[in-house]
Amino acid sequence: MSLDSTTKPISASRTVRVIKNLRWWMLGVKVNYITRSSLGILAPELKNSLNMSTEQYSWVVAGFQLAYTLFQPVCGWLIDVIGLKMGFLICALMWSVTCLLHAGAGSWLHLALLRFVMGASEAAATPANAKAIGDWFPKKERPVAAGWAGVGFSVGAMLAPPIIYLAQISFGWQGAFLLTGGLGLLWVGLWWWGYHAPDRHPRLSDEDRAFINQDNEAIGEKLPFFTELKVIGKEKKFYGIAIPAFLAEPAWAVLSFWVPLYLANERGMDLKQIVMFAWLPFLAADLGSVASGYLTKIYVRWFGLIRVNSIVASSITGALLMVSLALMTLVDDPWLAIALISVGGFGHQVISCMLSALVVERFDRRQMATVNGMRGSCAWIASFIFSLIIGVTADTIGFNPLFVAMGFFDLIHAIFLVMLIAERRQRPVNH
Repeated sequence: MSLDSTTKPISASRTVRVIKNLRWWMLGVKVNYITRSSLGILAPELKNSLNMSTEQYSWVVAGFQLAYTLFQPVCGWLIDVIGLKMGFLICALMWSVTCLLHAGAGSWLHLALLRFVMGASEAAATPANAKAIGDWFPKKERPVAAGWAGVGFSVGAMLAPPIIYLAQISFGWQGAFLLTGGLGLLWVGLWWWGYHAPDRHPRLSDEDRAFINQDNEAIGEKLPFFTELKVIGKEKKFYGIAIPAFLAEPAWAVLSFWVPLYLANERGMDLKQIVMFAWLPFLAADLGSVASGYLTKIYVRWFGLIRVNSIVASSITGALLMVSLALMTLVDDPWLAIALISVGGFGHQVISCMLSALVVERFDRRQMATVNGMRGSCAWIASFIFSLIIGVTADTIGFNPLFVAMGFFDLIHAIFLVMLIAERRQRPVNH
């Protein structure tokens, strides 16, 4: 991952600086997660300002989740058809402008409609992740690349609490949405300037381009949307990824949208205390993202697993760590509770990154964005349902039973990974 560079002639009078190992830097040109996280951080104040009940807040959250569920396959198919750069740029521009409009929300229903539009556009993030990995990395590097790519999904959420808090105390909750929307627009500009496909990127050396294309993967003709969904839906291996995604995603939805409210209601924290510590689960999630791909290498080298089975084993490791969410309900100390939630964040991102790695491992490049979009839809169906359950039960039974359930969901998903994805016979693999 060095920044060593040379110059590459592109005309008789002009040269361009070539960046060695550019593919790893492409993982940094990723989705800005701050816009999505703003709602969860501001939840206690929004409930007061807009006179929202917990159940109404759950519908605001569910509006985003429903749109994210419905539009992931659509966004994935769009990206597969028109390309990652233009497809993702359109969606990122849309969600950034929508975030700006949040500042004018006057009721929970208005806010829910805006969250629906934001969810529809941000639905591009998950399929774009798979597309970028498939385009920029050979098969042997994709598990590690999936881990590093996962950092882009949680680093924004980690940075969000202090940024949003400072904006809120300076300009009110409206100003917080304006700031995060503005940062999103800045990111759109960086994406337009910095991202190019590997076959035409001016700063990619011929040597690195040949390394990326070493697998000589054939890219078939893209099928019409509903035909593609039907073809993918007949694949057993798709359900081996989709069912675990369904069981895993409620935990991430809780981290993103409900933990600040949980810390306020159940642990007695004020906004300043929440901001001081709510970023820790996302830091742990970043570490889990990075660790996930390297775990696969450990399983290959130490236990002789083939690449697919090493990815499955890494995901199961994350599932075991998720039990920390159930254990969190047994402790009284709020800081220990945050530590255990953070372990859950680490475990979840190991799982999430490895499910993305399975998509790019088990499906060809013309399908990757669409398949990852379908996987994301399955995941967010669970998030949508779980948020509504929280909305109607949290004020009566509290959050603890829900954390216990999340702690054990992933142990169930491990069974489906072994049954539907893991290879029964060992065969040689390129390291």
